[in-house]
Amino acid sequence: MTNLDVSSGHVLSTSPGAPHLTINHDIAADLDSTNAFEGPEKLLEVWFSPSSKSLPTGAKENGLKAVSPTVWEGMLDLVNCKVLSIVESEHVDAYLLSESSMFVFPHKIILKTCGTTTLLLGLRRLLRIAAVDAGFPFHNATSLEDVRAAATPHRVFYSRKNFLFPDRQHGPHRDWKEEVAFLDDMFENGSAYMVGRMNSDHWYLYLTSLANTLTPPRTPSSSNNGSPTRTTKIPTGNTLPFSTVAESSPDETLEILMTDLDPELAKQFYLPQASAVASAQILAQAKEKGPVGDSDSTFDVFSNGGESDLPGSSTNPGGLVVVEAPTTEGHALGTVVSDTCGLSEVYPVSSYPEARIDAYLFSPCGFSANGVIPAPHQTDDSVSKAAHYFTVHVTPEPHCSFASFETNVPGGQNGRQTSDVIEHVVNIFQPGRFSVTLFEMKGRSASDVLDGDIPRATGVSSTKQRFERIKGYRRTDRIVHEFEDYDLVFRFFERDGWVGDGGARVGEDL
Repeated sequence: MTNLDVSSGHVLSTSPGAPHLTINHDIAADLDSTNAFEGPEKLLEVWFSPSSKSLPTGAKENGLKAVSPTVWEGMLDLVNCKVLSIVESEHVDAYLLSESSMFVFPHKIILKTCGTTTLLLGLRRLLRIAAVDAGFPFHNATSLEDVRAAATPHRVFYSRKNFLFPDRQHGPHRDWKEEVAFLDDMFENGSAYMVGRMNSDHWYLYLTSLANTLTPPRTPSSSNNGSPTRTTKIPTGNTLPFSTVAESSPDETLEILMTDLDPELAKQFYLPQASAVASAQILAQAKEKGPVGDSDSTFDVFSNGGESDLPGSSTNPGGLVVVEAPTTEGHALGTVVSDTCGLSEVYPVSSYPEARIDAYLFSPCGFSANGVIPAPHQTDDSVSKAAHYFTVHVTPEPHCSFASFETNVPGGQNGRQTSDVIEHVVNIFQPGRFSVTLFEMKGRSASDVLDGDIPRATGVSSTKQRFERIKGYRRTDRIVHEFEDYDLVFRFFERDGWVGDGGARVGEDL
């Protein structure tokens, strides 16, 4: 894969220390999504420590963020996707991929891929990178020279919606049972679940437990460069005495998976309509302020309607920033779409002034976007200051229409409630049906933060308060799972008056 060029003048930054963007022009300029068909993503989340503040002895100071993009590219080749661009920030690096997204924190990595990607085939390489390049401890080998040496994860989560076309997937992703067998063969202490109706849309989850049975390993920097404990499988759980749930940073993940998108709204994620909107905006700008440059002028992907301090940039009446620095058509049009469809207002710059969005519109259709959302400055908690993320992916074709939204921005932060976010996102796509999963850590829940100046009521489940009702939709399912350290709430909705195709879209054998 072509290395990302961070010295060619294509790194855009709005202020010192703010998130900045690197674009892989060689990959981004030639993408074609004509044959895309499977929108539901495979989602992998691997934690190597409870928080970025509790990295184990021997791990590099910045943990996984110390790993260079070129090293991650080798792992992504096994998954069958490429890096389009990267938003780098102090707390998280957001990779926009040809097949969805990857987020790298010091202590964990999130990889989300769609289509026929082979996500799980990159997992063992990911664990080896964590040991060799990030310095995390390992237990399944005596030294790093052993090619099987893999970092011991703190937790592993794998989830996905049921596929619509499982027969087109590549092993082990053709069947949930195969995926579970693959993960069980790799890890100790794993559990698998199906959430939802067997004869309709449903959701799968695999997670490992916090078995605290390991002896502290020697780190890769130790004299023998290995570990005293050796097992056939890769163990998981707390590997060091200080790594306790109580020391974990608050963790909350919201995922909205939407199908049967409104056909008219889906058109905004096609190249012709996005190009027409962009042309109209440029014409309007020209009438207001005159010519702004030659035909190579494009939109800054970081413009969320705010001002820019980039050299040679100007702001048009719609708030979009036109810059002289070259970008790709996909990134430029992706920015137009994120602004016009309302995505930029999910976490608006008025409330989140340092929020940054990296968006891409595929040809002939399809859309992806990553957002980096720094926490409010007024907090005194160093853990809660860490930046959060959101990611959106859209497959708009009528026969397989799908859109996903995922975020770990805590509900209630800056007054933005989870129900507000859900209604805003659903209104962008107006799907016929959609599911909502909210995964919250027990104990000091991320949703227990102050709602403005008013504390949340104690003793009342925050997940129960926030999204029992979504305007224009009826809830058909509500399922709750309580795990050892997380609570999961799954809800399924159908639009009022929506008439489907009359069949259950199961998509795979159970």
